[in-house]
Amino acid sequence: MGANSSSMSDLHSNEYLNQFVGKVAVSPNDPFWNQLLSFTFTPPRTCADCRLLEESVQSLLQTFLTNNLYTGNYRSLVHVFVTRATELKASAQCEKITGREPKEMSNIFTWQTFNAMFILRCVTKYFIQTVTEDNFVKQFQSNPQDSSGEKQQEDNASHALEKLLNVLVEIVVDVPILDFTYAIHVEAVNTILVILSAQMFSARPASKSLIYRLIMQGKCSIHAFLLVKVLLQNFVKQEVPPYRIHGDSHGSIIIGLASGLWNVLTLGYGRSGSQKDQSSEHRAVLASQSLLLLLVLVNHCTSEKDLPNPYRQALFSFSSSQETTSSSSADEAPAFKVDCSKLFSTLCSTLQDDNTTLLLYLLLHRNPNFRTYVLSRTDVDTLVMPILKILYQAPERSSHHIYMALIILLILSEDDLFNEAVHYIVIKNISWYTERSISEISLGGLLVLVVIRTIQFNITRMRDKYLHTNCLAALANMSSHFKALHPYVSQRFVSLFEHLAKRLTRVVDQLKNRRTSGGTDSEDDFSTDLMLDLSVLEEVLRMVLEILNSCLTHQLAHNPNLVYTLLYKRHVFEAFRTHPTFQDIIQNLETVLTYFSARLDATDAHLTVSEVYELIREASLQWPRDKLKKFPELKFKYVEEEQPEEFFIPYVWSLVYHYSDLYWNTHNIILFNPHKGT
Repeated sequence: MGANSSSMSDLHSNEYLNQFVGKVAVSPNDPFWNQLLSFTFTPPRTCADCRLLEESVQSLLQTFLTNNLYTGNYRSLVHVFVTRATELKASAQCEKITGREPKEMSNIFTWQTFNAMFILRCVTKYFIQTVTEDNFVKQFQSNPQDSSGEKQQEDNASHALEKLLNVLVEIVVDVPILDFTYAIHVEAVNTILVILSAQMFSARPASKSLIYRLIMQGKCSIHAFLLVKVLLQNFVKQEVPPYRIHGDSHGSIIIGLASGLWNVLTLGYGRSGSQKDQSSEHRAVLASQSLLLLLVLVNHCTSEKDLPNPYRQALFSFSSSQETTSSSSADEAPAFKVDCSKLFSTLCSTLQDDNTTLLLYLLLHRNPNFRTYVLSRTDVDTLVMPILKILYQAPERSSHHIYMALIILLILSEDDLFNEAVHYIVIKNISWYTERSISEISLGGLLVLVVIRTIQFNITRMRDKYLHTNCLAALANMSSHFKALHPYVSQRFVSLFEHLAKRLTRVVDQLKNRRTSGGTDSEDDFSTDLMLDLSVLEEVLRMVLEILNSCLTHQLAHNPNLVYTLLYKRHVFEAFRTHPTFQDIIQNLETVLTYFSARLDATDAHLTVSEVYELIREASLQWPRDKLKKFPELKFKYVEEEQPEEFFIPYVWSLVYHYSDLYWNTHNIILFNPHKGT
């Protein structure tokens, strides 16, 4: 490093780095910092590159961890970075206002600011992964070896950490995103993520963490609403890294920067080529990292009594910029306004990612303004179809991703207008549904079809009660609105019951055999598992029957295909007529089937399938609704667990671990392995 170009292979022997990590204290005003930060080094852009870099400088970082307790060079670097970042903010804002292209001096200044932040991020990440949070904070002390005034040293360290966090946040919210600041924004977001990652390496709750107390209640929390807005806008815009347009002597557009300076200016993100090529070639790095930071901020400190979370309040109370009024109460004025149309479009186009699905869940569950906006749209299929695709591809998805997709459907199904609308939206030629060619089906029918498939997948493989409960709850909410169900959907629905009935019979037979033969302790354990399976199967079968009953009670005349399938498969339900768990609701089903069977038997002719359908349609017009026993209306509402952090904090950090461009050493991670913290 220094004034020359650096590569990973020569970092270990770099004189400036060795001086930085060495035993000699360097004051913030020393000219050394200009030399250290004047390096050309393309930062790693992938997780593999980050790992290679960390392994290349690990011995230097180990040395620095020890020596910094005596030199305070880490705090000096923080001071240098804060000074440069403050001036960068003023420079960038001035250039945005005046519209001038960056001057050479400010280009170099941007370059050095980025380099300072990059070194800070690397060192901070090593500290957080290696020592406790308390010992990490001590690294901010200017003279830690001096035992006098220990309380003052702690306060000074806390103040320095708070100042660092505040400056990083100010970069994100105050520095405009221009070609020459894109990388600065990415690095600022990454550095905040790294500092907050202390949660991964600690058994201490976030509400008890100094880092989280500072981010939630410290000086930077003043920017909470604006930070959430900017991070959300970064996600919505999906901006790819800057590109340089080549031109020729015939007047094509040319950005007035030399090639070398362009690479410095964009800090390795800028590439040559046309806009079209670059848009397809580069990932929207800032958008993805911004979303990860947003998810981290809003999913910690969720209990207001422990530590109020202003970022959570901001995300859950913004309103649509297209609306003149808000559905929020007077006590909950909108935090800010967002173009919900653009947000909706970005969500729909990126729902294949866990991160986006989690954001959509949070918005639908907690932000009434956004939920109202979504439910008011006439093209809700653009949102529902990607969700159904996630469920259809369940074997390739994480269980958390499936949960979020199902809960989103459950939340949507709480709205009666949604339940009606989906049956009037026609979907054609679904390429990803490969089990059967369906040229045309209603969105509601497809939704039922995919959820049924998810239940069957869960019962046979995952056996997760929570998952199938959410599936059935969504279908139950929709059941009184089922209309014109496709023949294939009707077949799959009845086949689901038939499949579950056969499994129930097998489990009952196995239990009978166990009781007659006796058994060992291990066999007793097996019997316990069988009893659990029996309970789950009976619950699911009962729910399926209730859904069928709800549909027949409210929409019999609109579902001739379902009636036809039930008549064809009537024998499947006969065994449950006297079963104490099902006989009350089976009576309703039998009443319906007996009525239509009698109408069919009254005709002497051998009817074709189309004639049977026509007869069912005619008979349904005279169907007396009062013949059915009344059951409570099926209405389920999603309720979050009492301690959601137990689920969401590990989930969010697993997303950061898997989807950020940062490398995380799993050796010391406690969050995914709680026993390490005991």
